[in-house]
Amino acid sequence: MNRFTTMPRTRGSNAGDVLALLLTLGALAACTSYGPGDLGPGRSEAEVRDKMGEPTGRYALPDGGSKIEYARGPAGGHTYMVDVDAAGRVRGVEQVLTERNFNAVQIGTPRDDVRRRLGRPSESRVGWRGVGEVWSYRFEWTAHCRWFQIWFVDGTAREAAFATDPMCEERRRD
Repeated sequence: MNRFTTMPRTRGSNAGDVLALLLTLGALAACTSYGPGDLGPGRSEAEVRDKMGEPTGRYALPDGGSKIEYARGPAGGHTYMVDVDAAGRVRGVEQVLTERNFNAVQIGTPRDDVRRRLGRPSESRVGWRGVGEVWSYRFEWTAHCRWFQIWFVDGTAREAAFATDPMCEERRRD
């Protein structure tokens, strides 16, 4: 058992359990898709929901449109943002958990702006010495096994940096 699980690991499994899992995954895959695939500009918001399921977040844009969040992956490695106009038509789709987007977060950036840009964090905790809050974003696994962290104090980014993902450290010890 490690700090990321609540149950001890098991070495074997029942064939019936495996079959049930595969059937469940197949049923889920038939309903929704992990990524946006061919959902490009001009598609309707209804088509997005049919393909990707219920969003994990929605953020209003100043022009009346919305940014619709689809956080994916068991560890939060991908988040797709679908921009739709006020009429509900797709303007664009982007996988936002990238170094380019992380590097765009500047000291003083408001928390709401970060949420609109990056979506929900993989992990959130109380900040250093109980001050503020730290958001951590896992992103597509790389050889470096890093995550991006932002420390918010009084609703704005006070520090932002890449760090070693503790989940990787746990795997190395196993």
